[in-house]
Amino acid sequence: MKRTEIKTLLSSTDYGKAVNLKGWVRTKRGSKNVAFIALNDGSTIKNVQVVVDLNPEMEGVLENVHTGAALSIDGVIIESPGSGQQVEVQAKEIDVLGPADPEEYPLQPKKHSLEFLREKAHLRFRTNTFGAITRIRHAMIFAVHKYFNDNGFYNIHTPIITASDAEGAGEMFQVTTLNLNNIPKGDDGEIDFNDDFFGKATNLTVSGQLEAELAALALSKVYTFGPTFRAENSNTSRHLAEFWMIEPEMAFYDIHDDMDLAEDMLKYLIQYALDNCMDDLEFLSKRLLDEEKNKKAEDRSMELIEKLKFVLDQKFERITYTEAIDILRNSKPNKKKRFQFVIEGWGADLQSEHERYLVEKHFKKPVILTDYPREIKAFYMKQNDDGKTVRALDVLFPQIGEIIGGSQREDDYDKLYARIKEMDIPEESMWWYLETRKFGSVTHAGFGLGFERLMLFMTGMGNIRDVIPFPRSPQNCEF
Repeated sequence: MKRTEIKTLLSSTDYGKAVNLKGWVRTKRGSKNVAFIALNDGSTIKNVQVVVDLNPEMEGVLENVHTGAALSIDGVIIESPGSGQQVEVQAKEIDVLGPADPEEYPLQPKKHSLEFLREKAHLRFRTNTFGAITRIRHAMIFAVHKYFNDNGFYNIHTPIITASDAEGAGEMFQVTTLNLNNIPKGDDGEIDFNDDFFGKATNLTVSGQLEAELAALALSKVYTFGPTFRAENSNTSRHLAEFWMIEPEMAFYDIHDDMDLAEDMLKYLIQYALDNCMDDLEFLSKRLLDEEKNKKAEDRSMELIEKLKFVLDQKFERITYTEAIDILRNSKPNKKKRFQFVIEGWGADLQSEHERYLVEKHFKKPVILTDYPREIKAFYMKQNDDGKTVRALDVLFPQIGEIIGGSQREDDYDKLYARIKEMDIPEESMWWYLETRKFGSVTHAGFGLGFERLMLFMTGMGNIRDVIPFPRSPQNCEF
């Protein structure tokens, strides 16, 4: 008999129909004459209840049915007399596909801490929390590709191994085939890369932006969606060493077009989640409420679904960095030095606490900041005529802070070349990027959306290591 997925079964009213189910046991309970198995196959957060009438044969099988065991069950759909479920399955035959020793299986039916589950990443998909996160993550991946495809963008695979540093930060993982026990060095004492695989120093990329720009200057609208890497020795709840970035690049777009696209895309993704992931969102919302029930009211997060609708229903506020600095400098938490990083004046690099104040306290809506000081932004951003600022943009969300960073790109060869020299970026590694400003250069713009940042917002989780299947962070590469 062909297997029926539990998601399909739960929407059926075909009582009396014979079905085959396969899945993993969440719980087993029973009385003298009947047993109940909660079975889940990952197709939905909901379990199906399997009713087992006890007889000598079934009692023998049930001795091997414990939490975590994999089963194949042949049975019949029956109407459920219980509340909260429309159907259940009357078991006729049970086959234990894979037993789970109840003494050793670590995910017994009780509450487990997220820290414990990170140590059991090979099994944490089986919990309700991580099943929900994984299904939402899939939905968001699909929605990203659908959004860009439906809007005339072309997907570009940009290099994972690169000889350039898109951000100029230097926090990159090196890639080499040199013998680390006998590294060749030149007369100057520097590493000689001539015998390395690529003949030069190479790293894992921090961004696909620069290469995506090349494609945009021929195809007009492109996007990347790939893994990126940053060797930042940070163990915070907001940083990963390996993460995924969504990076659209658009020819003939200025900063205003860029902002329009960012707002439209984010609202599309949120609406897609509300339309397609409601069971999982409702579960995660209840989980968050339970986690924060002992917090003071003012310290609690906004209810998850309410938060998503809050962003969806608001027109994003657009202000300049200079206007934001004035607001923050004159704010009560700044004047009373409640900010960890007190704003003294123009030129300060905004922190998450400042971004969240603007969104959650001052404007009470998502905010897009533009025109940042050139000294705190990347070399490729379009320089404004004032000589002080660049056409950068950051999209700020409640409880997250910055979720998107982007800019209009510098399309003037002389200005870009001068900025590269000013920031001591090796010209020989950027010649190809510079040449695009010599041959048919046009106004163009783009942005980057950290996918795991989006997932934090969509799921209400507090630690970025819980929204990626296998997190990579300092001293952690277990799975």
